[in-house]
Amino acid sequence: MTKILSSAIAEGVVLPAERVVDHPAWPTLKDAVETFRPWQSKDGSIDFDAEGAPTRETAAATVDRVIGAIEELAPLLPHDADYHRAVVADLRRWTEEGFGVPDFLDSLLAFQPARTRADGLQHLVVFPMYTQNGNPDRNLEAVVLRMVWPEWLAELERTRYDNALYCGLAFEDFTSGYDTNSAVLFPETIAVREAPERFSWGGIFCDREAARFRRVSEAAVRALGIELPDDIRDMLADQRRCQEAFALWDMVHDRTHSHGDLPFDPFMIKQRQPFWMYGLEELRCDLTAFKEAVKLDAEGVAQARDVQYAVIFDRMFRFPVTGARVRNYDGLGGQLLFAYLHQHDVVRWTDNTLHIDWSRASQVTNQLCGEIEKLYRDGIDRPKLVHWFKAYELVSTYLAPHPGSVWAKGPEALDLSQPPRKLVDDVLPDEFPLSMFYEALGKKLRDVVASTKGITADSDLPAAA
Repeated sequence: MTKILSSAIAEGVVLPAERVVDHPAWPTLKDAVETFRPWQSKDGSIDFDAEGAPTRETAAATVDRVIGAIEELAPLLPHDADYHRAVVADLRRWTEEGFGVPDFLDSLLAFQPARTRADGLQHLVVFPMYTQNGNPDRNLEAVVLRMVWPEWLAELERTRYDNALYCGLAFEDFTSGYDTNSAVLFPETIAVREAPERFSWGGIFCDREAARFRRVSEAAVRALGIELPDDIRDMLADQRRCQEAFALWDMVHDRTHSHGDLPFDPFMIKQRQPFWMYGLEELRCDLTAFKEAVKLDAEGVAQARDVQYAVIFDRMFRFPVTGARVRNYDGLGGQLLFAYLHQHDVVRWTDNTLHIDWSRASQVTNQLCGEIEKLYRDGIDRPKLVHWFKAYELVSTYLAPHPGSVWAKGPEALDLSQPPRKLVDDVLPDEFPLSMFYEALGKKLRDVVASTKGITADSDLPAAA
């Protein structure tokens, strides 16, 4: 970590000796935020006429407690001094303006964690925000985090996988919005008067992803009777190894959204598309990370083999049985990977045991990546609707559509006089239902998946199966 850390010190940044969460002002801040959150409406404002609402004086006094705690903690984090001054100013302005819809654009612009990525560097983040895959309302939240940026990862980013905006993160502590399934800190979730021209960072909590992966994978291994090679067994028992694998996976996945042959990233331009298009985009990014991990493994990068195991296990065992079945595009991608491996005889469900041919897993997984990449490359020359149908054809080659699907009947079943975005309304909420295998596995893993809400590296994790 020396190069990154030396750079940070040269810029006047020093890793604090004291953990922010050990300072007495942190529980004060956390308590004040938790007191304030229930008073907020969905958009983050306070309706003082609503039942249970505080007086304006009480709300202002509570925000004063938040401000006082931030000012006590700020000296521990001199690298965030501009941000902490700005967030205090935004909190004061919000109070003075009567707690309408919050606007924290000034403090968002001042918070620039990607400018100094030093392994172990702490940040105290306070914003009104929603937490993706967590709380959909814009509540005031406080989170203490640290950067995960070891030298080997920094070197790969510098030399092969340029991603200046990516921040690998780990939790120290958080308020209720993160006691959820959320594992990201994204600037677009923060309440602002207008979106900036471009976002300059994005953070993913690889500690939560790793802990969740370990717990669900271990349960799946037990339920399915999978015989694990020793290196996978050792990986599942090691939080640090899994965390490093996710940090590398996330970094490559994140940059892939804007790399390769593609007709424009559907997430960046917010297209309204059938949800299988989003599923294929997420799976493409994951399988690109897998493909790169195969290359890195051959070059002796220690974490690369772990990335391959993590992609296969998380995609096959957690994604399909997590979340609702309504437009579950991540679940769809997991189903597709499993079906592809099964139909190419890499996985077999026989005698109530799942057998995995580890000698062919990498080759066949890369083969699926190639099919999706070809779909994208060919898609550049196709109209949007034709591209959607070609994508549907790829998915339905391996997954059975719902018997009531209009899309499965082909273009002649749709009213093609409508614009493509209107035809999205004809997509069923669960266009590709779970197979019998996943229906059974979902019942076995339901409680385990639910238990990962709010999980962190410090959570009590079972030993590897």
